[in-house]
Amino acid sequence: MCFVHQVAVDAPGLQLLDYSAETPLAPGTLVRVPLGRQTVSGVVMACTAMDDSPRAIALRPIEAAFDTLPPLDAAWRELLQFVARYYQRAVGEVIGAALPAQLRNRKPADLATTTPQDLVYRCTEAGLEELGASLARRSVALWRLARALGVPGPEAADAPPDPADSAPLALSEARSLHPQARQVLAEWAQAGWVELVDTAPSAASMPAPDLHPEQAQALQAIAASDGFAPFLLFGVTGSGKTEVYLQAASQVLQRKPGAQVLVLTPEINLTPQLVRRFEQRFGAAHLAVLHSGLSEGQRLRHWLAAHTGRARIVLGTRLAVLASMPSLRLIVVDEEHDTSYKQQEGARYSARDLALWRGRQLGIAVVLGSATPSLESWRAAQTGRYTLLTLTQRASGVLPRVRLADTRRDPTLRASGALIGQTLDAALRQRLERGEQSLLFLNRRGYAPVLSCPDCGWMSDCPHCDAHLVFHRTDRTLRCHHCGFQAAVPRACPGCGSLDLQPVGKGTQRVEEALAEKYPQARIARIDADSTRRKGAAASRFDSVHAGEVDILVGTQMVTKGHDFQRVTLVAALNPDAGLFTHDPRGPERLFAQLMQAAGRAGRAVSDQDGSEASAPEMLVQTGHPEHPLYRALVAHDYPGFAQAELIERERGGMPPFTFQALLRAEHRSFDAVVEFLAAAQQLAVPLAQPLGVTLYPPIPAALARVADVHRMQMLLESQHRGALQRMLTSWRGALAAQRSRVRWAVDVDPLDF
Repeated sequence: MCFVHQVAVDAPGLQLLDYSAETPLAPGTLVRVPLGRQTVSGVVMACTAMDDSPRAIALRPIEAAFDTLPPLDAAWRELLQFVARYYQRAVGEVIGAALPAQLRNRKPADLATTTPQDLVYRCTEAGLEELGASLARRSVALWRLARALGVPGPEAADAPPDPADSAPLALSEARSLHPQARQVLAEWAQAGWVELVDTAPSAASMPAPDLHPEQAQALQAIAASDGFAPFLLFGVTGSGKTEVYLQAASQVLQRKPGAQVLVLTPEINLTPQLVRRFEQRFGAAHLAVLHSGLSEGQRLRHWLAAHTGRARIVLGTRLAVLASMPSLRLIVVDEEHDTSYKQQEGARYSARDLALWRGRQLGIAVVLGSATPSLESWRAAQTGRYTLLTLTQRASGVLPRVRLADTRRDPTLRASGALIGQTLDAALRQRLERGEQSLLFLNRRGYAPVLSCPDCGWMSDCPHCDAHLVFHRTDRTLRCHHCGFQAAVPRACPGCGSLDLQPVGKGTQRVEEALAEKYPQARIARIDADSTRRKGAAASRFDSVHAGEVDILVGTQMVTKGHDFQRVTLVAALNPDAGLFTHDPRGPERLFAQLMQAAGRAGRAVSDQDGSEASAPEMLVQTGHPEHPLYRALVAHDYPGFAQAELIERERGGMPPFTFQALLRAEHRSFDAVVEFLAAAQQLAVPLAQPLGVTLYPPIPAALARVADVHRMQMLLESQHRGALQRMLTSWRGALAAQRSRVRWAVDVDPLDF
């Protein structure tokens, strides 16, 4: 007799593989298994007993099991399989995305020293009644564990169990009673017979402030929910959404010992300040952080804390949604509209959508928060699928007034090509005189988007991409922001030899230079991907802004999200009109969200009573299209009106959220190879798509058709029904895989970038 285990291995493109072992391993056990000439990590998904048949004997054996680690529970394994199925990926790819690299690469013996040992278990009421009945009388070691937990022995079968008999049992003590105590206790926890004892300090480090009425109503609704309850917390910037998250988490942790809370944030730059807020409220002992900026050792430690239940609160970016949290009871997705929640490589999952799926799976509340919700979430709230919670007033400070400066009528901009118009110049000087801070937002780094020759028309194009090389004046280089190619600025035009090369357009470096020339007395700082390359540089620059050491801050969208700038009273957006006329159908939605987020950085510490009109916070938008409906909605702070208009346009155009889409993306160094592959893919798709009513569009080049000498094309599929699209994709993906093409391809379900 041997045992056959189905194992999801950490290798791209592979489904479940069979391995043998002399003893059964619980589903969810992490193992090391041979694959070809290598040894890789995997997760046991199922185990069956089998006679010593030739097939069973021929199977390769499991080399080692992580028996010191609790098995990954059934809910996590179900999540893993759903991600693979819905996003059309192999289970192995999802394993690679979900587990820390060090966990995948370590041996069980190495992990034992890393795994936390201070776990304490106790028996639940169900365990006191049912656990004893599940144990055979001859299972001496198991009965030692059960008795230590307070389970009455078989001799007391007729006596009703007393909850007072339940006793806490530390894992270190349990190991002396049973050699596989960790695995056994984890299995009993999955069955609901034991639970982890909360050893976290009960007192908060900082008391919670009083809530204003809208916050209190939102918190009450979340606390009163039962089962799966999706909420959309729609609140203007600065309305106190984070405080609602904090108090909702506190209530969950107080109600159920051992409960866990997952809080997602879109970007790494926002994580430190959120961590500080939660540490101040709950202390740092039982807080875990998961994002790509951690070292591999740090990520392993934090993942283990979440998996073993030591971490009561897990904060992280999109990868945290795949974390193992066996006692998850609340999920929060802050800035839920942000496109950073969509993974763009490998398993292209949406963390926001998976948060909702996990909430439904576990029957818990999920809170989506935003000042500019995604149109998908807004429609779900309008149709009653989500409960809408609204915060219309700022918890502190006042909303800025939005003004539109028409660049077509500004003589300064028209005559000299300057970057700072007359209206913005007056507003900046006013803030400098009053000792207030200003923020200038331009979502383009570098000095200028392109260097050009006015004599022959030569432009600084990237030799490897269909994109321009961006001029960086600081180090006199031309850089491609797509493939990383870098070159020195030529002394003369490569086309005609002219010495009159000129920068065209503007980036944050050019704005910084213009500000320094125009306001020599001002302290100016720039925050973008170039100025914050070194570790800790971003945090250092933000600290300088918060400390009042900066008068004018210029930056990309890095500076517009979530930061609480107490001294900023002016925000200016420099010519954001490109977002109005992009090929991307989601362009207006993204632009409106960016501008609303940017506007929210002003006036966060200015009350309604404490200032004259001169100190009133405002946002200034330099635009050549002030009559555009998007800007009119922005002036009125009218997200509902903007969303309604956009949804009408989406419905007329048959776009999400009224349809469901997928992209087949293909790339190769040979353009002909990509064209040939997509032509074959189209032929395979037609007979599969037509019976299901799936619309198939012809292949077209990607928005950026060539990157690093790789040609990229894509094919769009669309359906009125999600299920029909999924059935077609599953069959199609299998047919495509059978082609064994040299072209690299991937199916992107619910794509955001076209």
